[in-house]
Amino acid sequence: MTTIERPHAVLPASNRAKFAAKPLTRGGTPVPVWLAALDGQAPPLLDLSACPGLVVVAAHPDDETLGLGATIAQLVGAGVDVRVVTVSDGGEARPGATPQERARAEITGRYELRKAAAVLGVPAPVSLGLPDGELAEHEGGVAESLTDILADAAPGTWCAATWRGDGHPDHEAVGRAAAAACERTGVRLLEYPVWMWHWASPADPAVPWDRARSVRVPGRALERKRLAAHCFRSQLEPGGVGVAPVLPAFVLQRLLAVGEVVFS
Repeated sequence: MTTIERPHAVLPASNRAKFAAKPLTRGGTPVPVWLAALDGQAPPLLDLSACPGLVVVAAHPDDETLGLGATIAQLVGAGVDVRVVTVSDGGEARPGATPQERARAEITGRYELRKAAAVLGVPAPVSLGLPDGELAEHEGGVAESLTDILADAAPGTWCAATWRGDGHPDHEAVGRAAAAACERTGVRLLEYPVWMWHWASPADPAVPWDRARSVRVPGRALERKRLAAHCFRSQLEPGGVGVAPVLPAFVLQRLLAVGEVVFS
């Protein structure tokens, strides 16, 4: 049985090259490989009972659901205040979009996110409205905005953001900005991967397994995640005749199968 090695090497500044080398036209790391590794040596459990409140930061609408939807649903069910902040409205999900198509995609993304948030039980998300695909250019401003949001949050509130090593440049930029904001405010940071499950492997030294914590979520919370994910129809359905979905079906299937892991 495969086990997860937990290297203590310094985390690379970026895994963009790894992500780019495994486009979504390919299947990525198969679910059975991940399940065998996680079964052989699952990360220690994260104690959610110690979380008094959570601000979840997403680079794009759907990141919060794909990466942490079951955890969000579980915390909400336990009476914990959970808020979602999206940095962009996802207008550049399809490369080469015209300005009109981009504007339409942003409106659709905001609508789908509100529906997904309602399924998960959280209030209407806050959107910073920055340009999808260009978040690294706005990293400083994102850090300032998140600093203000966290400073206004209830004492003890945690923050969860896309992992700084996730491979997608927007995810990594938001993760760095959130880390800076948490350092300024003294807020506990959790980082959740989304694309890592696609490009990485269980023994990949680019993954900081020594910092990994798994989240035990009941079946009802996982079902909430599945239902919320299907609110993003514009991402899951073909974009037209011969146009593949932004998120192929196997991506969601894999994220539902592997459960949820954070780096702390």
